[in-house]
Amino acid sequence: MKISYQWLREWVGGDLSPRELATRLTMAGLAVDGIEPHGEDLVLEFDLTSNRPDALSHLGVAREVAVLCDAPLREIGEVASIPERGGAAVRTADLTSVAIEAPDLCPRYTARLIRGVRIGPSPEWLVDRLAALGQRSVNNVADITNYVMLEMGQPLHAFDFAQLRGRRIVVRRAEPGERITTLDGEERVLTTEILVIADAERAVAIAGIKGGEDSGITDQTVDVLLEAAWFAPTQIRQTSRALGLATEASYRFERGTDPEIVALASDRASRLIAEIAGGEILEGRIDVYPGRQAIEDSRVPILFRLSRYQALTGLTVELEEAARILTALGCRVEPRAGELMASPPSWRIDLRIEEDLIEEVVRVIGYDRLATTLPGSAGAGSYLSGEVERRAVRQLLTAAGYSEAISFSFV
Repeated sequence: MKISYQWLREWVGGDLSPRELATRLTMAGLAVDGIEPHGEDLVLEFDLTSNRPDALSHLGVAREVAVLCDAPLREIGEVASIPERGGAAVRTADLTSVAIEAPDLCPRYTARLIRGVRIGPSPEWLVDRLAALGQRSVNNVADITNYVMLEMGQPLHAFDFAQLRGRRIVVRRAEPGERITTLDGEERVLTTEILVIADAERAVAIAGIKGGEDSGITDQTVDVLLEAAWFAPTQIRQTSRALGLATEASYRFERGTDPEIVALASDRASRLIAEIAGGEILEGRIDVYPGRQAIEDSRVPILFRLSRYQALTGLTVELEEAARILTALGCRVEPRAGELMASPPSWRIDLRIEEDLIEEVVRVIGYDRLATTLPGSAGAGSYLSGEVERRAVRQLLTAAGYSEAISFSFV
């Protein structure tokens, strides 16, 4: 994954140089493989583990920098606010509707309407930012959806509202043998295990992966329906594999996106569309959220004990310092005697058990403080089944001139 240094600095303060920042992030578990120049900017290349989808955006990395460097983080509301006009303005819900028929696969779906847009080339700054991160420019509206995805980690999709039959959205499983021609020009045959975004008559997008050709943004588009949703990661992963279709959106959805940033990303993209492509953002946002309670119930408080922290790391930490670190990472913290309860933020889906919280604290304090020791011996024991035969084979091979290398397993 690539991150623009200049773009990152728009989200978080501090005075670290790109190389100092790369070192600090790498030592905290977000490995920076390299730094490449792009014009007047520098691009950081990250090698992220699959359990950190929250870091697949500039906002996500900025949160990390804010904690590691004790630097101020920009408020999301500064970039995502949409002025309310009030009065008898036309609302999105007056012109369209959203129905979710598969709430287990799509726990949240939002839609906004922007009328009177002018489709055309993107401004130079937007084209350059996308190019720095390996994205090609398509048109101003499509570029904005990609920009917000890279900025906030939330994939979006824009439909030509005039091409939606019945002027409504239905989120459902595909019909047996249903077909759709996606934006890459490929016709795909769907199964009932695949989730689609449909209008009143047909599928117009493969949910969370790719839009349909018939409803895509063209030079003739005037009114845009903007989708921002949260899809079940397992379903997106299975569909992507089944169709052999992987995209930047599916890459994020299948690892797990933040269900609570959906509306903010929609507002951010809507505001940029109005500023760059013109048009009027209609009042209100349709927000169908059948999975709210289940998502909230899944984020249960996690116990953090000083005794367990010391047993696993060999380090000591003040409870106040542990609480400060976890709070800075977005957790809601309730201190107790010698322990605390921490509720992870919506974007940290990887925080599930006490060991996860311990890892968070120790990586912020610094992995370099951990003592380097060899793993202890478990003592003598009998050979495992088949070990005698394996030893005999190894002896034969070494006698024939081969070399054997035995290394410690990671503990």
